[in-house]
Formats: sequence, structure tokens, C-alpha cells
Amino acid sequence: MNQPTRLFDCLDYQLEKFPKNNMLVAKENGQWRPYSTAEVKQNSLKLAAGLLSLGVSGNDMTTEGRDKVAIISNNRPEWLITDLAVQQSGAILVPIYPTTNPLEIEFIFNDSAVKYVFVSSEELLQKLQAIREKIPTVRDIYTFNRVENAKHWSEVLHKATDAGIKEVENIKSKIHTDDLATIIYTSGTTGTPKGVMLSHKNIVQNTFFSKESFPFDDRPDYKALSFLPLNHIFEKTVSYIYMFSGIGIYYAESLETIGANLQEVKPDVFTTVPRLLEKVYERIVGKGAELRGIKKSLFFWAVNLGKQYDNRISGGFLYNLQLAVANKLIFSKWREALGGNIKYIITGGAACQERLLRIFNAAKIPLYEGYGPTENSPVIAVNRREEGGSKYGTVGPVINGVELKLMDDGEICVKGDSVMVGYYKRPDLTAETVIDGWLHTGDIGVLEDNKFLRITDRKKELFKTSGGKYVAPTAIENKLKESRFVEQVIVVGAGQKFVGALIVPSFGNLKDWCEKNNIEFKSNQTIIEDPRVLAHYKSIVEDFNQFFNHVEQVKKFELLSRDWSVESGEVTPKLSLKRKVIIEKYKDAIARIYSDSTEV
Repeated sequence: MNQPTRLFDCLDYQLEKFPKNNMLVAKENGQWRPYSTAEVKQNSLKLAAGLLSLGVSGNDMTTEGRDKVAIISNNRPEWLITDLAVQQSGAILVPIYPTTNPLEIEFIFNDSAVKYVFVSSEELLQKLQAIREKIPTVRDIYTFNRVENAKHWSEVLHKATDAGIKEVENIKSKIHTDDLATIIYTSGTTGTPKGVMLSHKNIVQNTFFSKESFPFDDRPDYKALSFLPLNHIFEKTVSYIYMFSGIGIYYAESLETIGANLQEVKPDVFTTVPRLLEKVYERIVGKGAELRGIKKSLFFWAVNLGKQYDNRISGGFLYNLQLAVANKLIFSKWREALGGNIKYIITGGAACQERLLRIFNAAKIPLYEGYGPTENSPVIAVNRREEGGSKYGTVGPVINGVELKLMDDGEICVKGDSVMVGYYKRPDLTAETVIDGWLHTGDIGVLEDNKFLRITDRKKELFKTSGGKYVAPTAIENKLKESRFVEQVIVVGAGQKFVGALIVPSFGNLKDWCEKNNIEFKSNQTIIEDPRVLAHYKSIVEDFNQFFNHVEQVKKFELLSRDWSVESGEVTPKLSLKRKVIIEKYKDAIARIYSDSTEV
């Protein structure tokens, strides 16, 4: 077939080009259970027909006239089967993070008038049932797991009839590439969730241009491990890239089992966010710190070599020889821990620390950073696998099919087929964000070597000190997080005489340091008040200050006793910090930083 124009065309496309027995694979009852292309197609058709029998409307193709179906679930084959079924029924999918709080779910379901909901577990079912009376449009909830006294999703499958499947085929033939495929609500770092309307064309075009640009080759022999939430556009688009490339998708059981699942699946590829990479690296370095004698020396010798790695400039004969030795003795174990088969890893969703890109690539674990917002379906730029197509510290060249424009203030604007249709029921916000076809991303960037896009900060996160100097907090935060003693950090100082910071220590590493320095570790709270610990963190901050000009240097800081998390509300589900929430929640700590005007 020609290049597909709708997302569900991936089924016929894969059946024609590379029919698979492992299109989607998940652990069921302790065993990896594969779903073939033919089975996924059949189940999605039956589920679509079942939805029609429930009264889901697929004939009125206006956005308001089409019914909305929601998914709140972990990654699993049923997720994509339901996505494909909803598309083919003519309805619109509204995917939700499993960690979304009840108030946000209530808002999103009422805003989009969700009619049916599919959830994975009893816990999520109970979360919904607690607010169901406040969401009058919801007719029923189905579960993927078997839950007592709940309707199982197979009930909808079993409602399919031959006539119903014929009706689905009729509806499919009328679905146009410009029709909506999904509304994805972005929680963002501030404010009420916004429903980003994405059409089939938006995501299909982004998929094929990403495939062509990176490039993703057609590889029916490849396996991908999927663990980033499928309701986020990054993992969703990547899943369609996999399906249109013939790559089998294996679902990790949970974030906690990724290590074991990597060993079992031995994937060729996966996508991740920088925070998870940081945690992997911290665990590896933590293990290295436990070594003794020559083994420990060799470990950190290899890590230091990796930090110097540059894919664009040869380190010379001696460096390359040393790196080859480090790869054989040390980094080979890193590769084995990831399954021993990785061809490439793609990271996105937030800025990746440059040192991680250097070290992982030095270790022959190809790591590529990309960038793009939900509003662009999402990919705008990605570092390439081709020779000279990657530059650390940048998000790579803009992909084919995307036109780039940098405004006078550096704001990144893009135009192309992957720019969203708009914000659902928010023409005012759409008009502010998409102007003459140009999507204003709110990100600030520069183009290096007239090719590589570097993100310098979020437009809304830049702040001015009282001296009138602009400060971009992200770069400072990412540098400070290079210390193994810093778990999380947020830079503050809007309207103040100097820059300050709230720092969450890496308490595991801090505990080890305390033991070595004969400092008793009673609790997180008592340890962050210890003068010796404060002096240790002061020296860390001062060491990193040398990388910044005077106005950007952190002059005072406060240590905090607990991590910021999704559950406690300071972090978005894709692990970005909610700055306004943190600044409000910790206003007393910030006040102490600026309690007197003297700089330290």
C-alpha cells in the first residue's frame, strides 16, 4: 500500500509488508504472551464493533458530534488495541495518566464529555467510582484486569457481530486524514489541563518524517521495550513508528521491573526520559563506589574517560586505546545490564545532561536526544544516527517536514502538517499559540552550525533579578544535578538581588558520605541541618558556580528533607518540575534564602 494517511492503517500496512507473530507482547501469568498482527487487527475490529453496539457514535464526524472514549491504564497490548478500535469506530480517544489526580480526571472527563472508560486495574476503577457521580456523561467503565463485580473489556469484544464489523469497515472508509484521532490533555507545569487536538495527519506525518529523518529502518527482527506512559504523545508516536517499521513492542511490567525486563527481552531499542537515565546512571555509579582497590580505580577511570568523549572530535590514538580498554573491562557490563543488544535509545521530554550523552555513547550505548511538544505530535528535532548528525547538548537537526523559525527573543516556532488542530474548546488559547500556521512553543533556542537546535530555556521560566539581568534556570539546574549528591534542584531569584536554589539531596549518596566522614545519620531532617553537611553542599555549589557568569551563580541555598514527586504534586507525570507549585509550597524556605540582603 502507499504511505498510510490514518493511524489505524498501520494494521494493513504491517500485514502487507511484514506480518508479525510478535506485534505486541506482554507478561501474562509470568510468561511473555505475543499478539500477532492478524490478532491485533481482528481484536481491534471486534472491539470497534462492540463500541458501536454500545451506542458509540461514529457517523457524525464533527469534533463535537463524535463520542469520546477514555483510557486510564499502564502500558499493555489492550491499550493500543483499544486505541485502534476507538479510531475505527469513529470516536475520539482521550488518554489519561494513571497517576492523574481525581480532580483533574473529573475536569477532563466533563470537559470532553467522555462516554466510556477503559481502566487497567481495581485501584483505578475505585478512583473513578469515587468521582463517577460528578461525571454524568460516563455510561460505563470496563477493566483490562479481571476485577470482581466489574465489567471486563472482553464483554465489549463479545458484542461484535458480522453486521457490526461491516459497519466498522463502512465508517473506516469515511475517516479522513484531517479527522481527529485523539485529544491529549497536557497537565503542564501550571494551570488547568488543556486538550490538545491531534488529527490522523498530525501523528502519521510526524511518524513518517521521524522514521525518515532519524532514521528508523524497517526492522521486523527488532524488539522495543515500552515503559514510558502511552498516554503521552512521545511514547504513542514512537509506538506507531515501531508498528510502521515492523518492530515488535514488548511492554515492561512496571518501572520497578525495567532492569529485569531488559534482561528478559534484550531489546534493540527503547525510549526514555532523562530522569530515568539519571537514576540508572546514579545506580551504576553507586555500585562503582562500593568497589574496593583496583576495581574501584578502574571503574572511575572509565567513567572519567567517558565524560571526555566527543563523537565529533577524535580523542587521538592514546585516548581511543584507553576507551577500548574501558569498554572491554567496564562498559561491557553496562551494556549487559541493558540486555546486551541495544542499537539505540532515544531520550526526550526534558533536557538531558550532556555528561550522560557522552558517557553512554562512549560506552557504546547509542543515546540520542530529541525534542518536541504535544502540540507538534510531538517531534520537532532529533539527533541523527548518520555520521555527523549528532551533537551533544543539542536536540539535533529539525526533522524533515517541519519548518523552523526563531523569533527575535529566541522563541522556537514551527510550521508543518504535525502542528495540532488546536486546543479543545479553547479558541482563545489556540489563537495565542498558533499564529499564521506557526506553532509558538514557548521554548527558547539557538541554532548551532546552522543545523543543530539547542534549547536554552522555557520562555515562561526565564526570570529577571532585581538588577534587571535575565537568568535561565534550566541550564544551572542541569549542571548542579551532575553532582551525585544532588537529586533535584530548582533555581529561584525572580526580582531578588541574587540567584538562590532549593536542593533535594541524593540521600543514599549523602548517607554513604556521612559514614565515611563519621557523621551520624539519624534522619533526613537532622542531617540537612548539620553544619558539616551544609559546608559540603556549599563547596559543591561553589564548584559548579565557576561554569556560570556572576549574575547566574547560586549565592545561597536551602536543603530540603524529601523528594518532589508526582504523588505529592510537585512533579508532572513525565517528571518535569511544577515550578509554581514548588515555589508556593516552599515559600518559607525561599524566604529564608532572602531573609537578609547579603550575598554569601
